[in-house]
Amino acid sequence: MNYLQKLQAIQTQNNSWLCVGLDPDPVRLRVDVMKWDEPVLPFNKAIIDATADLVCAYKPNLGFYLQWGAAGIIALERTIAYIPSHIPIIIDCKTGDIGHTQGAWGRGLFDEWGVDAVTVNPFVGAEAVLPMIGDRPDKAVYILARTSNPSAGNFQGNLTAGEGLTADVLRQSQGWETAGHKGYVVGATYPQELEMARKMAPTANFLIPGIGAQGGDLATAVQFGPDAVAGPVISASRSILYASLQGDFAASARAAALELRDQINAARKAK
Repeated sequence: MNYLQKLQAIQTQNNSWLCVGLDPDPVRLRVDVMKWDEPVLPFNKAIIDATADLVCAYKPNLGFYLQWGAAGIIALERTIAYIPSHIPIIIDCKTGDIGHTQGAWGRGLFDEWGVDAVTVNPFVGAEAVLPMIGDRPDKAVYILARTSNPSAGNFQGNLTAGEGLTADVLRQSQGWETAGHKGYVVGATYPQELEMARKMAPTANFLIPGIGAQGGDLATAVQFGPDAVAGPVISASRSILYASLQGDFAASARAAALELRDQINAARKAK
């Protein structure tokens, strides 16, 4: 089963395009979670247990684990092992180096940890992508195209006009021949550019951040997110993980995930 088939299967099973970002923030974790010598894994397990029937993927961001040092990396490895095997795992690390370094990333993340997809910064060119999925037909990368942050336009350009780095990435990467799937990160905070990205990359799966705490446009994400095989991966982290900072954090995370999943599905029916 390749990546898109796995993604499509869980989207159908859970009736969900929602991805939950597993980003443990020491400032936001509850006091009673912090009493543990290693609080990250118990927190993640509780979130996974509460939301596994509501999501199409989980997306741990590597930076949130590096801040805990070696204990955080161990917690990430054990979190990956804990996630049910039928749910795709996307590591958000935005790696993007020359070929032999990317090969090392691929061996570690794909072969050793067994994750399904990785976010990649394409600034160095095809060498950022080919060593990752050139010969891994069951894996995927999500290439940074249009990020959701406020200053994205400083370097990424004006995609609606077909100008700038984002447009160049979408045009040129279409010609990179890979065994695995090339998807794209396209933020929901720039809805007009998401529409253009779909026109330029009609068969690519989209990872769409910016919904939730960043206030992205959900209707546009639903309208232009789907490809011919699967729906988009619509990601939310803080609005779900920290829906409550009290003892009911897992139940509150489930309620927030359920609400967002249902909002996505309502938008799907309305389009």
